[in-house]
Amino acid sequence: MTQLTWLVTGCSSGFGEAFVQRILARGDRAIATARGDVARLVSLEDVGAAILSLDVTASQAGINAKVEEAIAIYGGIDVLVNSAGYIEAGIAEEVTNEHFIAQLNTNTFGALNVTRALLPHFREKKSGVIVWTGSLGGIAGEVGGAAYCASKFALEGIAESLKLETEAFGVRSHLFQIGHFRTKLLNSNNFKAVPRSVDVYKDINDMIFDFLGQADNNQPGDPDKAVNIMIDIVKKEGVAEGKTEPLRLPLGKDALATLRNKYTKYLDLVNEWEDVITSTDYDVPDVKASTTVQGHEATVL
Repeated sequence: MTQLTWLVTGCSSGFGEAFVQRILARGDRAIATARGDVARLVSLEDVGAAILSLDVTASQAGINAKVEEAIAIYGGIDVLVNSAGYIEAGIAEEVTNEHFIAQLNTNTFGALNVTRALLPHFREKKSGVIVWTGSLGGIAGEVGGAAYCASKFALEGIAESLKLETEAFGVRSHLFQIGHFRTKLLNSNNFKAVPRSVDVYKDINDMIFDFLGQADNNQPGDPDKAVNIMIDIVKKEGVAEGKTEPLRLPLGKDALATLRNKYTKYLDLVNEWEDVITSTDYDVPDVKASTTVQGHEATVL
């Protein structure tokens, strides 16, 4: 297959870093980006990546300029991986608008703005692939995850709408609903704990942060295995060969179990309530009314 050039956000750790390593190992070119000092990306540069400072929370004009720099490195980009993200952990009532907006600015608007900056390039060359790193938290809400889940639920809608809007230009979209994988996402240096302000939630907060502490570095998922699957899907090879091309795909046993549990219960619910759900249209008379059309009697149902 033709060598592809990938632009990856959020490469200082986690899935972004894993993506770059696996992309290079498979013979493609990678442009690794991170916010701030690119010194954090030197290890990726040492194995062959181009590196670039890119803050996904910058203005659209600033992101546009950085994407133009990225395009100039190899003369084009074939795949965008929106991997930058973090977790604002806290009870919904305690999460201030400031924290909600910060979460959305990185996880949702950051991904959208980088995508928006690259779309003219993809449309011009009539090809391109957008990878959205979704989450189990975009399938179902979680205690203490209101801000994070909101950011990932929103990403689902954006990805689906944008696919419909851009596929005619040769642009493909894939959103991966990623379960618990052993990255640094749950490290105390990477997730942000919302300050506690409502005493009644003390026990729940204790449970949340005990879970985060225990789960960190004990997640069941292997990031390299997940990344290889995602790359196969982008390149239409390996495990993806001969399979239906997915818009969204859960990765991890926990993500699949969450999805099945949620939608099985949801289907059961709507089946139970179907008569009520479908009773909301205007009433239509079920009797026959007669009228005259051009001098002839006609029956109108």
